[in-house]
Amino acid sequence: MSRKGGESLKSRRSPSARGVTFETVREMALAFPGVEDGVSYGTPALKVRGKFLARLREDGTSLAIRVEFPVREALMQEEPAVFYITDHYLNYPALLVRLTQVHPEKLRRLVEHAWRSVVPARLVRAFDDGGAGRKDARRR
Repeated sequence: MSRKGGESLKSRRSPSARGVTFETVREMALAFPGVEDGVSYGTPALKVRGKFLARLREDGTSLAIRVEFPVREALMQEEPAVFYITDHYLNYPALLVRLTQVHPEKLRRLVEHAWRSVVPARLVRAFDDGGAGRKDARRR
C-alpha cells in the first residue's frame, strides 16, 4: 500500500524491533482526526465514528488492527514473528501485531493506513492538505 509521497508500509525494514504498548498505539491513533477511544470485546479499542480501527487483544500483548487483505499477506510474509492472524480473522480485513516485537515507525504507518481505510474521503483530503492533526500525526 502506498501512501502519499510514495512511502509504503514495507518501505523500511527495521534492523531491530523495540516494541510498544497499547498506550503508544493510542497516542499514535489519536493524533489522526476523528479517532476516539472505545471498547471492543471488553478491551480498549480505537474507532472512527464507531468503525473499528484497532483494539488490544485479550492477551494484552497483541493488537488487532484493520488492514486490507493484500497488505496483511505482505506483512505476514515479511515479518511472521511480528504480524499474524488466527482463524477468527481469516475472513476479516484485520491483522494481529505482537506489540513487543513491532518497530514503532512501522506501526505508526500501519495505524495511518487503518485510519485512511475508515475515514471519509473529505477527512483524508483535509489531512493531506495540511488540515487538523497533520503535524501531530506526522511527527518524526
